Amino acid sequence: MKYLYEFIGAFFLVLTVGMTVFNNDAGLLAPLAIGSVLAVMVFAGGHISGGHYNPAVSLAVFLRKKLALRDLWLYWIAQLAGGAAAAFMTIYLKGGRASVPLEPDHLKALLSEFLFTFALCYVVLNVATVKETAGNSYFGWAIGFTVLAGAYAVGAISSGAFNPAVALGITILNLSHWSNIWIFIVGNLLGGAVASLVVNAAHDPGCD
Repeated sequence: MKYLYEFIGAFFLVLTVGMTVFNNDAGLLAPLAIGSVLAVMVFAGGHISGGHYNPAVSLAVFLRKKLALRDLWLYWIAQLAGGAAAAFMTIYLKGGRASVPLEPDHLKALLSEFLFTFALCYVVLNVATVKETAGNSYFGWAIGFTVLAGAYAVGAISSGAFNPAVALGITILNLSHWSNIWIFIVGNLLGGAVASLVVNAAHDPGCD
């Protein structure tokens, strides 16, 4: 069931990205919709799967020793499948793919994706994997608002994915070129890995 929850969460996250960002339909409100849907999906699925919906978050949780290796791979499959399914649903609902993909500066986009994926995973690990914050009622909003802030801050530079499943979705939608997908894979996974190093240094995973 936890893999299905990861699929569903990633699906609605990427569907919201596609439906609001495609042709800039939601304008400046798009990040608010994206951050909000992530927050509510984290609240909905956190008790079953942890509410990752993001391969970078799953990597960070795995490196925090809170996720088994087998689950890491199956979470990645479910998350990427959810993102791809959402992209094709968006294509159906919108009647096609985007006509003008973003042409980012590769170095600036890579740095932006790294920084805000680090921020996202840093927040996730601190609000959802340490004993000092166990049982808190705010974890979903903390996670959602991190993505909202990142989307406003660097969305125009990198598309503001902070998530390889989102990156796959926007690439299928032609919001980003296939030749740019490495930016998200490298930046997002590296950001998650570094966040886990920082949080593990502050909170021994063996003690939580």
